[in-house]
Amino acid sequence: MIESNENNTAPKSGNRNIEPSKNATTPVTEVEDAHSEDDGHNHGADEEISGWKSHWQLLLAIFILAIMLTLEFGFSYVPPFPADLIIFAVAYLLAGYNVLYMAYRKALRFDFFNEFFLMSVATIGAFSIGSYSEGVAVMAFYSIGEWFQDAAVNRAKRSIKALLDIRPEEVTVVREGQESIVSPKDVKIDETIRVKPGEKVALDGEMISEKASFNTAALTGESKPDTKNKGEKIYAGMINLNTVAEVKVTSLFKDSKLSRILEMVQDATARKSQTQLFISRFAKIYTPIVFALALAVCFVPYFFTDPYVFTTWFYRALVFLVISCPCALVVSIPLGYFGGIGLASRNGILFKGSNFLDVMTDINVVVMDKTGTLTEGIFKVQEIKATDIEEKELLKLAAAIESQSTHPIGMAVVEHAGKDSFRDISIKEIEEISGHGLKGVIDGKEVLAGNTKLMKKFDIEYPEEINSIVYTIVVLAVDKKYKGHITIADKIKEDAVDAIKDLHALKIQTVMLSGDKQSVVDEVAKKLGIDNAYGDLLPENKVEKVQALKDEGKKIAFVGDGVNDAPVVALADAGIAMGGLGSDATIETADIVIQNDQPSKIVTAIKAGKITKQIVWQNIILAMVVKIIVLALGAGGIATLWEAVIADVGVALLAILNAVRIQRMKI
Repeated sequence: MIESNENNTAPKSGNRNIEPSKNATTPVTEVEDAHSEDDGHNHGADEEISGWKSHWQLLLAIFILAIMLTLEFGFSYVPPFPADLIIFAVAYLLAGYNVLYMAYRKALRFDFFNEFFLMSVATIGAFSIGSYSEGVAVMAFYSIGEWFQDAAVNRAKRSIKALLDIRPEEVTVVREGQESIVSPKDVKIDETIRVKPGEKVALDGEMISEKASFNTAALTGESKPDTKNKGEKIYAGMINLNTVAEVKVTSLFKDSKLSRILEMVQDATARKSQTQLFISRFAKIYTPIVFALALAVCFVPYFFTDPYVFTTWFYRALVFLVISCPCALVVSIPLGYFGGIGLASRNGILFKGSNFLDVMTDINVVVMDKTGTLTEGIFKVQEIKATDIEEKELLKLAAAIESQSTHPIGMAVVEHAGKDSFRDISIKEIEEISGHGLKGVIDGKEVLAGNTKLMKKFDIEYPEEINSIVYTIVVLAVDKKYKGHITIADKIKEDAVDAIKDLHALKIQTVMLSGDKQSVVDEVAKKLGIDNAYGDLLPENKVEKVQALKDEGKKIAFVGDGVNDAPVVALADAGIAMGGLGSDATIETADIVIQNDQPSKIVTAIKAGKITKQIVWQNIILAMVVKIIVLALGAGGIATLWEAVIADVGVALLAILNAVRIQRMKI
């Protein structure tokens, strides 16, 4: 039975106050929650639990049972009493001493409504009426089921960890011109590591070599080689493809993006879905009811049947207890969600909790940021228009103030001008005005650089024709006077059109929110076929738009960079961050992190949620239907303890196998 841990449950889908993974306590898996360590069920413990050697007692019990059944049915020989009782009792204790011990421990705490006590009562009851072989069989098959559950959970955990924990155990570090092979944990920040062709990068860093190609499949799900140039960021887990590369280490082993992503996925398994929480609550009610019904099956017929044979009805009550064990639900459901997290991880999508797998199945509106989500976010300067100032001087002032910003538009201006163009310029009192632009003092002059809203905010007049420019612009003013503008263009991502088409195929409405000009936003929306697009929005305006959709009863996923749009991410039912490897804040704030920059992965995330939910409900229906049928047969005296235990273990194994196959599916 499930022991619900009220302090470790996930919030409802609408509650976004989830602690970031770096502050989380040691991860506890969903399946471990299902049977706490106190329960003696450490599903997901060390790998050796699933080994044959660690289950020699159970195997010996099965061997003894097989010999006794062969003697009875093959040779019509049953050892005389008490020899048969002693032999079966030995086999029983070998198979079930752990279960009996846990039932005893729980009974001391007056906890009688659990599967251990249920199985102990059923099997001891079988012994009390002389059904020794059936008592041993029930305990042996139950223990086999538990063994298989342990093995399935361990395998699921290992497969997820293998997807992400691909950090090499050794690294070549260059110290005083000499190569040394050391553990990545011993490498310090600013040291240089050398990565040879075919080797994995062990630590995050910055390229020192001129150029090298890397396979980033383990991080992004993309097998396409990614060429990195000098000064670009390199991440642990990448595989060097073609030439020796030297990398300057920028973070410790424990602080690498890969380490934090792995921690995030491990933490994700502790956050339960609404389905799991329902099963937890259901099981707490279900088990006492089963005990009550078993007692009713045993004693109620006394008032309605003549003659009443106690042993007959007692046996039927035992069958009732055995088949009612909720193991199939307890293990297969969290295992299914575990598989869903693994499936998504293999496709470069990281869910911060199984609850968000469920949330994604209910999404009917996807709200997207424009820059970096649907467009490349790689801006290029197209045109510079100067008024009453030299074009070169205008660009220098723009680059100087934009050098203090990390926005892609500002970076494009700096790249176009060159970092040397403003090296000797005094830059002071820089202030970022959210949704507008920058204000600062450059060489003693007050400079404003941003959108037209910034000009209006400071009552600065500018040419009206600027409003009709389709592309993104940076308008500049010096000492309260308009001095010109810089036109910048972005490129739509290759798979953005297909992503929108696929969302529409799923009957999901698409909305784009942007702080960019409405004319730019309309142009992008037209090319992509987006349903509704809103431009000229400040962060608070985006919140208003999303709130309006929520007021209509919509289930919303917001896709953006997870930093500038934090209020919208907090408001949405699911916050999705694109290109998670590039931003620390993204990993912390979003519920779902898409590790590359492909909008098509939004659809993949939704499909992963739908597949998981489908299989989980298949397991719930399978388990409940089989149990109800056998419960009825048992109460009617048709099913024996043999059928009951085979049905119980069989349905549990089928449910486990069904859950495990999620990880092998292709989306």
